[in-house]
Amino acid sequence: MDLNSASGVVLQVLMQASSQDSAVLKPAEEQLKQWETQPGFYTVLLNIFTNHSLDVNVRWLAVLYFKNGIDRYWRRVAPHALSEEEKATLRAGLITNFNEPVNQIATQIAVLIAKVARLDCPKQWPELIPTLIESVKIQDDLRQHRALLTFYHVTKTLSSKRLAADRKLFQDLASEIYSFTCSLWNHHTDTFLQQICSGGETAAINSLERTLLSLKVLRKLTVHGFLEPHQNADVTGFLLAVFVRLKQFLDCSRNIGAENVCRERLEKIIILFTKVLLDFLDQHPISFIPLIQRSLEFAVSYVFTEAGDGIVFERFIVQCMSLIKMIVKEDSYIPSKNFEDSKPETINAHQIKLSFFTHQTLTEICRRLVTHYFILSDEELAMWEEDPEGFAVEETGGDSWKYSLRPCSEVLFIDIFHEYSETLTPVLLNMVDTIKGPTCVEDLNTLRIKETVYNAVGLAAYELFDCIDFDEWFQSQLLGELQVAHDRYKLLRRRVIWLIGQWISVKFKADLRPLLYEAILSLLQDPDLVVRIETATTLKLTVDDFEFRTEQFLPYLETTFSLLFQLLQQVTECDSKMQVLHVLSCVIERVNMQIRPFVGCLVQYLPLLWKQSEEHNMLRCAILSTLVHLIKGLGGSSENLYPFLLPVIQLSTDVSQPPHVYLLEDGLELWLVTLENCSSVTPELLRIFHNMAALLELSSENLLICFKIINAYIFSSSSEFLQIYAANLCQAFLELLRDITNEGQVQVLKVVENVLKVNPAVGPQMFQALLPPVFRGIIEGEKYPVVMSTYLGILGRVLLQNQCCFSSLLYQLSQEYNCEPDQILGNLIEMWVDRMDNITQPERRKLSALALLSLLPSANSIIQDKFCGIINVCVESLHDVMTEDPETSTYKDCMLMSHLEDPQVIEDEEPPTEQDKRKKMLALKDPVHAVSLQQFVYEKLKAQQELLGEEGFRSLMETVDTEIVTQLQEFLKGF
Repeated sequence: MDLNSASGVVLQVLMQASSQDSAVLKPAEEQLKQWETQPGFYTVLLNIFTNHSLDVNVRWLAVLYFKNGIDRYWRRVAPHALSEEEKATLRAGLITNFNEPVNQIATQIAVLIAKVARLDCPKQWPELIPTLIESVKIQDDLRQHRALLTFYHVTKTLSSKRLAADRKLFQDLASEIYSFTCSLWNHHTDTFLQQICSGGETAAINSLERTLLSLKVLRKLTVHGFLEPHQNADVTGFLLAVFVRLKQFLDCSRNIGAENVCRERLEKIIILFTKVLLDFLDQHPISFIPLIQRSLEFAVSYVFTEAGDGIVFERFIVQCMSLIKMIVKEDSYIPSKNFEDSKPETINAHQIKLSFFTHQTLTEICRRLVTHYFILSDEELAMWEEDPEGFAVEETGGDSWKYSLRPCSEVLFIDIFHEYSETLTPVLLNMVDTIKGPTCVEDLNTLRIKETVYNAVGLAAYELFDCIDFDEWFQSQLLGELQVAHDRYKLLRRRVIWLIGQWISVKFKADLRPLLYEAILSLLQDPDLVVRIETATTLKLTVDDFEFRTEQFLPYLETTFSLLFQLLQQVTECDSKMQVLHVLSCVIERVNMQIRPFVGCLVQYLPLLWKQSEEHNMLRCAILSTLVHLIKGLGGSSENLYPFLLPVIQLSTDVSQPPHVYLLEDGLELWLVTLENCSSVTPELLRIFHNMAALLELSSENLLICFKIINAYIFSSSSEFLQIYAANLCQAFLELLRDITNEGQVQVLKVVENVLKVNPAVGPQMFQALLPPVFRGIIEGEKYPVVMSTYLGILGRVLLQNQCCFSSLLYQLSQEYNCEPDQILGNLIEMWVDRMDNITQPERRKLSALALLSLLPSANSIIQDKFCGIINVCVESLHDVMTEDPETSTYKDCMLMSHLEDPQVIEDEEPPTEQDKRKKMLALKDPVHAVSLQQFVYEKLKAQQELLGEEGFRSLMETVDTEIVTQLQEFLKGF
């Protein structure tokens, strides 16, 4: 691209590309895309965005195209990579002047310089850092700021590289520039403090911006630039200075007032100071040990004493709490159980913590957390009144809530209570004593305090297990709190039912469950929506609990389900509906078939909710999960849902539809459950299998459930399903087996094994292409035991149930290996006997014995040569499957099944699905469960004896070890 002639043309196209008219915009974008790989294009872009006389929008677009070009074409190995000559010109041009007047463009230029630095600095661009250092010394405000901005982005980018060589380069760089950067930061900090005191607001803002940028650079250098930072005097000096500067800035924020324009930036830099400490602790806990005392004194002073009054703001308190929490929880500061085995630095850190966290300090922290930071603010109470559902959503973990003060204080409380439970348990129990008995509904302050104490007891439930008789407390006080109907008491009704939910899995007598269910029924009808939502959550925890007993809950099931359904209709927020749906799902899952009389209303409502949630994929995931449990509960009756259910499965599992990204996992589970509970596969359900081809191509983590779905179709509708899909499925499996793990191979082979089990007559023909690789794998001695075991299972099915197909395969392989079919047969039997130990499932071991015995009677010399091995396999299998009746001393095959056997459903165990019933019927026809191995051995040996005569048979038996013969005779007593 000729630079002189191209500049005007590129400028014109950039102007068109910044147009709002799509007819002008689209062709311009296409042209720019074509130029991306033209030599000289990026030099033209550099000239355009550094020309301050041009339109800002055009310059902005030129910067963006330049930045994208770095990502695509700067690396030497990239297709259409920029030449080294052009890159050298661009590098020089980028750092010629730091005088960009537009902030947004200046930031983009800084970012793209950092991108080039990541690839080229320091080897191809050694002059970058020296140029930046010289530029930040310039007295011109604009140039100094832009250079400092670039300096920050370059440092940030280089510090993020993680290869050992790159980290070493960054550490070398940090050693060189650290002292200078500290001086720069101190200079700008002092300048700002002088200017803010003298009232020079504009100048102070400029200095504060430079202070912020230089501190950002120092943060990256300090955290990532040193292997052992505590051994560097400049680093330790800077970290100690952080506390001094923090105090200065906090005092400054107290003095300037909330309306001052510096206030926001000031708070930003205060937070950055805390980030320096938090990051340093996270990356260098051992180097942080000298700072533990200072950090704890500082954080506790501002957060838990009057020192912070009027100064601190919420984000700062959150950061200080995080600092305390990290010090308390840091593994490097916790000694081993055997104290003497701990490292000296660990013992040192532990002792610092011990000396700081005295009884008095811990007591004050605990009380302040509970009675000050746990307390619901006036704003939160107002939100509860004005938008109860919004309040409930926030309280259950909304994005803004997670990082707000109250949840952070709760996390700190949990960690400190766990670490110092011996000290804090009496403190909390004392607080519990002070709130015993009823509270006047007019005394809002006492209600709030009581609510916070209940909150603390819930958070510390596992630590208080042995210290509170919760069952007695529930009956004597908590139940009474739930029954106070006054509107103001909703604060306690909500908190008490939450508290019970926290203790339900810790310590709660099963005998008290009915009392709790009655309370839950009452609260699900509470006038306050927040109370109802919290009650639903506690119900979920209750039915999820290990101690849950269905029979206790059944008297309350109908009313509970009805009230939950009403709540689902009443809430409007997506998160609330998801929450209530999860509760309904949990109830359905636990009571299973008992839910059938009560789900009519939910079944009618879910199609409407599905339609309304078209834009809310996470809510649709919750609906799918509910449907999974609903289908399990309804069993065969779920077919009434098909007009709604099948289109839902179709959409959720169609990878050509965008929502599948969110819905696929739950959709596949619903598909499987639907198949397992259908009495027969309808044409519509059969058609959904068209989605499977694309799913198998994905080869994703969902492959296992895909195989389960395929197996479910095989068990449900074998003939029809295989007629339509066998050819495509066989082809898909062949492609999968070329590039799949051993575990994946096993899943494919199990499908083939199930086809042979269900349809032994035509199954081998339908999957003919998959059988030769199985036989080859056996002959060649497949190394992976589970794969070999599955190979032998398939071989056993073919040999036992379709000898015509078996002979055909022997012939095919004999042609491949250029030998006689009998030689292939001999190799198969030899490998089978040798690798019998790979087969661990008793069913497959019996199948192997039956299959090998099916070769008898035979005059074939190869089979007679392998007779000893065949008998060994048979005796091993007899040991596996025969059980002795001690009274009659006779043996019985424990794998035999009859139509008369009905499996007993154990309490709390799921009843058999339609799929389970189909498998039972199939098992009744399966030789493994229909043929007595003992009798089959006797008949086959008898036939072999008749074929060879007494003498010939005796000679054959002499090839078998006498101990094996003795065991065989023992099993065949009575025949």
